[in-house]
Amino acid sequence: MSSISNRLLVVEDSKPIATVIKQIANSLDFEVTVASTLAEVERILQGDNSFFAATIDYALPDANEGEAIDCVLSHGIPSVVMTGKMDEETRQKILAKPVIDYIPKENSQAFLYLKRILHWQKTNSKNGILVVDDSAAARNHVVELLKRRNFTVFVANDGVQALEVLQQNTDIKMVITDLEMPNMDGIELTNEIRKKISRDKLAVIGISGASSGINSARFIKNGADDFLRKPFCPEEFYCRITQNIESLNNFAQIQKVANTDYLTELPNRRAFFRDAERLAAKCIEKNIPYAVAMLDIDFFKKVNDNYGHEAGDHVLKVIALYMRKYLTGGIIARLGGEEFAAVITGVDEDQLYAKLDDLRRELSVAQLMYEEHHISITVSLGAIFNSQLTLAKQVNEADNALYVSKENGRNQLTVHGGHE
Repeated sequence: MSSISNRLLVVEDSKPIATVIKQIANSLDFEVTVASTLAEVERILQGDNSFFAATIDYALPDANEGEAIDCVLSHGIPSVVMTGKMDEETRQKILAKPVIDYIPKENSQAFLYLKRILHWQKTNSKNGILVVDDSAAARNHVVELLKRRNFTVFVANDGVQALEVLQQNTDIKMVITDLEMPNMDGIELTNEIRKKISRDKLAVIGISGASSGINSARFIKNGADDFLRKPFCPEEFYCRITQNIESLNNFAQIQKVANTDYLTELPNRRAFFRDAERLAAKCIEKNIPYAVAMLDIDFFKKVNDNYGHEAGDHVLKVIALYMRKYLTGGIIARLGGEEFAAVITGVDEDQLYAKLDDLRRELSVAQLMYEEHHISITVSLGAIFNSQLTLAKQVNEADNALYVSKENGRNQLTVHGGHE
């Protein structure tokens, strides 16, 4: 049985356009049902209306004035209207209905825009938006618009309440706040938010019904990312919301790329030193046993020479998988080449030692499969336990211990200062 979250109803009488929409939907993992007439739509929905969303052609052979839109909406299916009619009357007629959006079928951009809308419709539930307004009617209007786009919505009556909601829900990505409110107005709220949360983590959009143009500048200067004047057009509202959410997601993606090793998807050197320093400081402060360890693949050059660099890349990925399995409860990273690092926490030194040695032992007996090859590898490790040194010095000492493992024949774990 298909999940409702991956079923799309495509109402379109043009076969070429229906084919394009189906290809777009399939690329987003939708299962598509196509209907080309209102009669067909009615027949499909009588038997099964469990669709995640629908795209609806405004004019069909047996429904020339948008009747299919009302039919689909009556079944509670969120809908995007595709239209070849561009007059203002048709536009207003469509916007008066609770549709996700409408898209003029002018050129290929229409289909790119549709793909974006369907993508966000599937992923917007992960994005929390807080609506702040002391007017229940105004607040409910914005909430209704956001829920059409599948956002997770929170509400607050004023700035003071908004700060409490933000503190309790750290996954909120955006705040939409009115200007004129009791206790704490929108500009004060924006200022307070920016003292704690940076623009790459949370977007703020200011709203005001005041006719003065100065409010937009005041909002922006106090840390808002955007501004809307009431009454606003739903189209503009959605464009601003989507643009700001996309900017946040793009920034998060850039951050991920900057801090992740492209091959193993482990944190890279930069991320390791930043995050491991915090973890080590926390362990020292709370008296939690911890170890800083370095790992190096023995004779890794031979793997590349004997089996090729793609095999070498495969081995690095497998090492990362083993590290994720055995070195839980901490931070693991690829520092570069065949060199990995970890900060792990545990109950005591013996447990930490056992984790590291179990990893070494398991890798030494594993047969890593690549194409028709069985590749055997071993690793050498060096570690330092519960040190008060700076992280950089601990890494250096663990590296020295790793060097001792190499000098003493490889495939072993050496602890700085010894291990009883």
